[in-house]
Amino acid sequence: MKSVVLKTEIPGPKSRELMARVHEHTPKSVGHGTPLGIASAQGATVTDLDGNTFLDFSGGIGTLNMGHCPPAVVKAIQEQAEEYMHLCFQVLAYPSYVDLCAKLNAITPGSHAKKTVLFNSGAEGTENAVKIARAYTGRSGIIVFDRAFHGRTMMCLGMTGQVKPYKVGFGPFPGELARIPYPYSYRSHGDAEEATFHALDQVFRCDLPPEKVACIIIEPILGEGGFVVPPPTFLPRLRKLCDQHGILLIADEVQTGFGRTGKLFCIEHWNVIPDLMVMAKSLGGGTPLSAVTGKAEIMDALVTGSIGGTYGGNPLACRAALAAIETLEKDGLVERANLLGERVRQHLKPLQERFPVIAEVRGLGAMIGIELADPETKEPAGALAAELISACLKKGLIMLKAGAGNNVIRTLMPLVMSEEQVDEAMEILAGCLEEVHQVVVS
Repeated sequence: MKSVVLKTEIPGPKSRELMARVHEHTPKSVGHGTPLGIASAQGATVTDLDGNTFLDFSGGIGTLNMGHCPPAVVKAIQEQAEEYMHLCFQVLAYPSYVDLCAKLNAITPGSHAKKTVLFNSGAEGTENAVKIARAYTGRSGIIVFDRAFHGRTMMCLGMTGQVKPYKVGFGPFPGELARIPYPYSYRSHGDAEEATFHALDQVFRCDLPPEKVACIIIEPILGEGGFVVPPPTFLPRLRKLCDQHGILLIADEVQTGFGRTGKLFCIEHWNVIPDLMVMAKSLGGGTPLSAVTGKAEIMDALVTGSIGGTYGGNPLACRAALAAIETLEKDGLVERANLLGERVRQHLKPLQERFPVIAEVRGLGAMIGIELADPETKEPAGALAAELISACLKKGLIMLKAGAGNNVIRTLMPLVMSEEQVDEAMEILAGCLEEVHQVVVS
């Protein structure tokens, strides 16, 4: 039985009516990936206001690894709402906050003593991780990577490595930031890893000497930057360099965490233990929640009261997160990410042979990027990607793009998706690629 059910043209009349209201009452600066108004969602599907049901390969931009409305998460939120919905942990402590921190201390990489603090969003998490690193080291310099995305606060925009659309008109940004190239093998003119370390050496020589650098923050796989996987020796080598210079290594696992890549946390693929780890998105099971977990001596080095926030670790979100992690473990979703990712690759391999515009298929687990580019010049095929996403939506498949050239199709399906649903989605993608490729390329 097919999951996609289309009863109207896409978008249907009720979705068009809602989008008209969106344009009337909300600023155009808030982008919209699809022109849909959603009525309900369950598992790996969403149903719009017109009764059309879609397969969801966007997953709330990686927030729904456990699926839409996981029963245990829904139940936990309902139960918590009947007890209390907000207290502010810095005023009145409650068990779920501490339980979640203890759980994250236990499951994040490394057997050392750890402590955790909770916030609301990925941006809050990455910004506070930098604050913690600065306070602990007594240094102020930060090294980041091009094409990175770390959030939308002013500090995070400074760290984010893409101008459009995130940074246009918002500068100047905080200083004492140095940027080096992410090791992006497909777009490198030589050894991508060596180029990155050469650039880092130049930063140390010319801009920020290592004794002034508090931290290097990195996404183990680039998210918004195009689902780029670093070379296998890169992260261990970066860890060693940080140790040599007393620099903290911060892993931004906001999009890569909680099973997406076939490990509980992506950095585990390289057996690297970061000093601080930032988590969000699928941590909360659909609720706004982020966390910074780090070595206990680092986390305890700050002045009491210097970090926190009114809503950070809200009781509803904490209960939801505990239920989401339990679902992830009980249902074997980390292992399932590898199964689903392999299923996707099996479909993409023959497509790549048929369509040279599929320049590269890369990723780990169920975090797969499909880079579309001119086969001769490597110029990003952004127009083709946009047309392909639009065509898929009209056939009942919701997909997202990424990359500085807006030319990478990414897979962020809920990990509860069935193999049959993956097959259905890939059949839609293949058919739309056939149609769109002929129109755009010819």
